[in-house]
Amino acid sequence: MMKLVPQIKSVIGCLCILILGVVGAKAQSSDLVRLEYLRIPQNDTGIQTSRYKFLINAPIKVNADDYLVVGAEYNEFDIDFSQDLEFNESVVDKLRIIDLNLGFIKKWNDNWRLIGIITPRIASNLTSGVSGDDFFFNATATFLKDKKDVDKPFRIVLGLSFNSTTGLPIPLPLVSYYKRFHPKWSFTLGIPRSNFKYHLSKKHTFQLASLLDGYFINIQEDFVLQDGATASRISLSALVGTLGYQYNITKEMSLYILGGRTILQEGILRNDKRERVLTLNNEPNFYLRTGFKISIF
Repeated sequence: MMKLVPQIKSVIGCLCILILGVVGAKAQSSDLVRLEYLRIPQNDTGIQTSRYKFLINAPIKVNADDYLVVGAEYNEFDIDFSQDLEFNESVVDKLRIIDLNLGFIKKWNDNWRLIGIITPRIASNLTSGVSGDDFFFNATATFLKDKKDVDKPFRIVLGLSFNSTTGLPIPLPLVSYYKRFHPKWSFTLGIPRSNFKYHLSKKHTFQLASLLDGYFINIQEDFVLQDGATASRISLSALVGTLGYQYNITKEMSLYILGGRTILQEGILRNDKRERVLTLNNEPNFYLRTGFKISIF
């Protein structure tokens, strides 16, 4: 049984990065503005990760019920290596993801809205300009039902999402369900995030959350490892359990902090077929995320 544990962890890690590739980019699609800092401190592997995120989405009203959405998101990862590895760490110590968001929100009927988003992406270490391998493509189509002015507000999201980094030629399902079942309590069930919230007041919210986080990024200068394998991509997948606090400046504007621990975590170098060639980090450690956002919900 013990021999199966690494295999199970590997399968779950692959599932995490697959789900992240499909829906991770749109996990924050309800945000109009987000400024965020992430820190995964050094653990026994000697690797520390910091991420700086900036996102802006601008809805443009087309008519009384329909909107176009134009936006962009920038993520920069700083990775520190305290131990010497079998390759030049400076090739992957700074990674970037640049997204362009193009979408529409259309009133389908009195109960449902149709939301479509396409996201061309550059994900690369960008050491030599931009190359063709740096480009990826995401697309999401969902139906949204949102009831706010009822005794127990709820929101349902049903859709499909496609991402070129997963290697799967078909869209995968996207489902999320939110309910405020009590004036002070609410929950969200879905992927890449589920949470359980306690609304102390209009200004203060506490939450227990599980979420997926990570990246999949091209390495422009492929390099050969000691066993002869070639590294062309780098990925991180993490399943995280957190406690959080949110200070609501207004109904739409808030400051937040999440602190917890990665339950499963895998940092991997991959070849051009997305196959694992070297495991960099598979030890759980602490996780801290804080920021400011303006969100439509």
